[in-house]
This record gives sequence, structure tokens and C-alpha cells, in this order.
Amino acid sequence: MDSCAGQVKPNPRSGDSHRHEDEQLYWWQAWPTRKDPSTSARKTSHRTWLRKRSPPVASGQEQGQNKGQSTEQGHSQATSVLGARAEKPQIEKLRPLQTNRTPERVLATKKAWSRKTGGQETWRRGPNTERLPKGALTQKKDYSRGQGGGGGSSSSSSSSSSSSSSSRSSKTTGHGQKGLASRQGHAPRFADLHTLEQATPSLPASCLLAQATIACGNVKMKHVPALTDPGLTTFYLSENEIVKIPAHTFLGLPNLEWLDLSKNRLHTRGLHPHAFKNLIRLKRLNLDGNSLSVVPTLPASLQELKLNDNLLQSLQRSSFRGLSQLLTLEVEGNHLHDGDISSLAFQPLHSLLYLRMDRNRLRTIPPGLPASLQELHLGTNLIEEVTEHVLSGSHNLSSLVLSNNQLQEDRIAPRAWIDLPKLKTLDLSHNLLVHVPSFLPRGLRHLILHHNLIERIPGYVFAHMKPGLEFLHLSHNRLHSDGIHRVSFLGLHASLAELLLDHNQLQAIPRGLLELKGLQVLRLSNNKIRHVPLNSICDTRVTQDSKLIATHLENNLIDRRRIPPTAFSCIRAYHSVIIQPQQGEEDS
Repeated sequence: MDSCAGQVKPNPRSGDSHRHEDEQLYWWQAWPTRKDPSTSARKTSHRTWLRKRSPPVASGQEQGQNKGQSTEQGHSQATSVLGARAEKPQIEKLRPLQTNRTPERVLATKKAWSRKTGGQETWRRGPNTERLPKGALTQKKDYSRGQGGGGGSSSSSSSSSSSSSSSRSSKTTGHGQKGLASRQGHAPRFADLHTLEQATPSLPASCLLAQATIACGNVKMKHVPALTDPGLTTFYLSENEIVKIPAHTFLGLPNLEWLDLSKNRLHTRGLHPHAFKNLIRLKRLNLDGNSLSVVPTLPASLQELKLNDNLLQSLQRSSFRGLSQLLTLEVEGNHLHDGDISSLAFQPLHSLLYLRMDRNRLRTIPPGLPASLQELHLGTNLIEEVTEHVLSGSHNLSSLVLSNNQLQEDRIAPRAWIDLPKLKTLDLSHNLLVHVPSFLPRGLRHLILHHNLIERIPGYVFAHMKPGLEFLHLSHNRLHSDGIHRVSFLGLHASLAELLLDHNQLQAIPRGLLELKGLQVLRLSNNKIRHVPLNSICDTRVTQDSKLIATHLENNLIDRRRIPPTAFSCIRAYHSVIIQPQQGEEDS
């Protein structure tokens, strides 16, 4: 009696080519799924065998109501459904059902279950919990205790329950069938699903949930949902339409450590003064891209604060009160003026390491900077001068960026930064400098001077530096050959590794290059150089090869046929010398 679940078998007794409705209705459940070794069992009438089985329960809910019925009651119920039909097989007025059709009561239950679990696809296959992030199921169970209306996570909770019940039923039946009978007694009751849905916070369906994290970026959210979850540590709400944050918004999230509210529509009036007060473990707060005009009251635990691209007009003495643990502060792209920044504004920031104030309206470096500061970014302002004592207290400063300002070398005080022992990087690009500034910091390693008006490198300008520069960027200036002397690089002979002189007005190879014993990268492209004399790039008179690994001479006026054959013989990798194309000739 081998068979398939979806194949229609003729009636062995009557010889009909089709069965009656009641036989076909339960055919998928009645037909055995494994061979019976008994010969007599194969000859047993289908109707007699069907009478001994009870009809399938329509849903998990009905099963729960009929759980207490006895086996005899189940048999009598089966007889009441099938008995009359077995006694009168000649009745054929009812339209036969296909073997793959589902009873109406089962279909109604199936549709209701599909609405709870997210569609019929979930009913057929069950949710694939392996696709969720690690720990997501545990997190979603926690959210069922939160506040608010039904949201996207209710279906996830019910789906996880369905998945676990499906796996249990498969192990119990042992038949490999995925019909309704294999799910009896395991599907969640509809009353429980309704309760779970009402207890889930109202989050948009496109929010991403992972262990201790909720990410609702760019979902058109207009308010922050009131959640209650002590386990939540990261809440991402960027690029939404949030206008107000009341005082009670984060009361249910006492362990939140990272909160991102960037690119919303927050303004000072819509942000309650005590909105962040209870977040005593908050470490990172991002408020970029809003319309805040003053710094809000913040918890003392904060370590990173971002207020870029807002409408801040002043920094008062009380702006950062209590933030002694703050390490990073960014207020780039605001409306800050010199007179609107109190000299005591940064006084509470005893641990501050990184300060970014680019794209404001500052004409001088703000006073009263913390002594702990290591990186200071003041690019794209209106800074015209650097006074003598403005950085005198910043002994830990290692990087200073003053690019895109209006600095001239005569407006830089002689002792503005020469005594800063830890300053390693100085960016003065995109200013109005005519020559390389004197009195540079002694320990400087990287000097960035591209896009200025520099015409010369004064002699001995680097002589006081120890151990000396490693990187000197002088591209896009107005350097002439007579603006570079043999003593211009004095103090850099052993240290300089990269020298960028491209996009200038040099007519010849600069003097003094042979003394740069540690030079590895040399850029002389896009100048007006016509000749490459012997021993101008490297010294062929010594046995030791040059350390140059990249030499750029393209886009000049060099006649390659007139280059001495051994001009680059002292460079170990000859292919690292780039000579073509030259101006007026095509790249080949």
C-alpha cells in the first residue's frame, strides 16, 4: 500500500475512480506513511480503519478546550462524522474535494495564525531563527514586558514560539509530514498572542533588534517610544522626524550607554532640561544635525558628546558643568564667535582629549583650553592670528589643525607653539602664508602647508627641530627654484621621509636633495623642470643605493632623451621613477 500524500487512490471495495468527500477530506491523515508488514492490514477497508481515528483538531485553541475528553468520546465523534457516510456510499451529491484542499475551519484558523505570524509564508515554512542576530530572540522576549502598543516585535515573538513548537512536533511524529496534525498542542493560543501583542512597544516594523540594541534609523519616527528595558544599552534613532523629548522619555532605560539622535528636528524648546538626567550610565550622545541653540543638561557619566551642525551661538561657563569624564567634544558647524565663548567654558572638562570646532566663525583660538587636550581641530574658521599665550597651557597637545583660515606668517607669535613639547602634527594648509613659518614646534614630525602662497623655504628654518620632520607637504604653492637653498632642509637630513613639492613653479631640481639620506617619497610633478642633471636626484658616486621608493617627475618640460643614462642608477627600483607623460606629449 505504498502511497504519496498528494496522490488520489481508488476505493478498493467499490472500484470507483474517486472517493467520497469524507474519505478525501481526511485522506492525507488516514493513509499510512510507512509500509505495514502485515498482509491482512493491507486488505483492511479504508472506512473501517477511518472509524477508529478521530478527526483532526482545527486549531491549538480547540485542542485546549477538548483536552479532557476521553478516547471513547473521540471515537464516537469520528463515527458521527464518517459513520453515516460509510453506511451509504451511494450518496454522491456533494462536490468531491481535492486532496490538497484544507477544511474551512482549519483554513480560518490558518488565516488567523498567518496574520499573527506575518503571512502564509511563515505558516508554511516556519520562521528561520538562525537568520536573526545572535541573542535577538532573548532580547525580543525582554521587550514583551515593555510599554506601548503592538509593534513589529510581536510577530517575532510569536514566530519564535511557532518555530520551537514545529521542531518539537517533527521529532514526536517521526513521519516527516508538515500537516496540521503535527502542530496540534504546540501552537500558541490566540489569547496569549493578543496579550503579547499588547505588551510589545510600538516600534516600526523596519527597526532592527539585536542583543541590547535597537536601531530605528530613517523610519520617519516622530517621537521616541517609551520603552522599559533595563538591558538596553544602545538606542539608534538617527535620521527621523523627532521634534520633542519629554522628561520621562528615557525613564525605563537606566542602563543606556549609547544614544544617537542625530539628524532629527530637535530644538531647544522641544528638549526637556531633564530629558537625559536619569541616564546615569550614558557614555556616548550624538545630537548632530539638529536645531539646538544651547548645550542641554547632560549626565556626568558622558564621555563623548557630538553637537555638530546645530545652531549653537555661545558656550557659557555652565555649558559643560559636571562633565569631568568627557573625552571627546565636537561642536563643528555652529554659529560660534570669539566673544560668545567664555574663558571658563572648558574649565570643567578635566579629561578632554579631543576637541573639534571646525566651520564656525572664530577669529582666534578660543582661550581656556583644557590642559589635558591632545587634538584640537579649528579648520574652516576666520582665524587671522595665533597669540603668544593662547596655547601656553596645552602641554599635552599632539595635533593642531588650523587649515582653511586666514593666517599669515607675521600674525603668528614667535613663541606661539615652540614650547609645546608633544606637538607632532601641524596643519596650516589653505591659508595665506608666503613662506614657511619660523619658530615651529621643536618636536614636530608632520608639517602640512599645501595650498598657500609660499614662495620660499628660508634657510635654517628647520635647524632647531629634533629629531626633525618626517613629512613635509608643500604642494600647490608658488615655490621657485631660487626660493629653495642648500641650507633650506638643514635639520631634516636624517629624518625627512616624504617631501611633496608638486604643483609649484620650480624650473630645476631643488638643491640640497642629496643630503636627505632618509628620503623615500619625492614629488616634483606638475612644475616647469626642464633638465635632470646627473647626481641631482640621487648620488651615483656612492656605493649605497638611495632609499627612494617613489619619484614623480611627470607633467614637467623634461626632454626624456636628454636625461643621462645613469641618472637613476642609484635608485634600487627603477620602475618607481615616473617620468612620463611630460607637458605637450601624450601618455604612453
